[in-house]
Amino acid sequence: IASLALLVASAPLSAHHGNAAYDATKEVTLTGVVTEWIVANPHSLLKFDATDDKGNVVHWIVESGAASVNQARGVRLTKQLLKPGDKVTVTMMVAKNGQPVGRIHRLVLPDGRLMVNDLP
Repeated sequence: IASLALLVASAPLSAHHGNAAYDATKEVTLTGVVTEWIVANPHSLLKFDATDDKGNVVHWIVESGAASVNQARGVRLTKQLLKPGDKVTVTMMVAKNGQPVGRIHRLVLPDGRLMVNDLP
């Protein structure tokens, strides 16, 4: 029984990941329009559309840092924080494989507040 309890308790730890998929040496800043905001633990997801250099719309999915870190800085990650159509500016580490995914470093919210994530 003790082994089962330990296994169940450690499952969330194994589900958490690091930054290995992202290029920590390359920071990209994009301005776009929110299409979806998913509040989840341990990381919320922001889906937004941004236009690339050729004028094509790119659908991005980026993850935020821990809700507790942002709340300590005065930004509560709630479902009402962002809504489809909101304009945001996202500074992020991007995926090494070139896919339009990233990890938020800084996010300028529609009301001008700044959400900052601690990254290595």
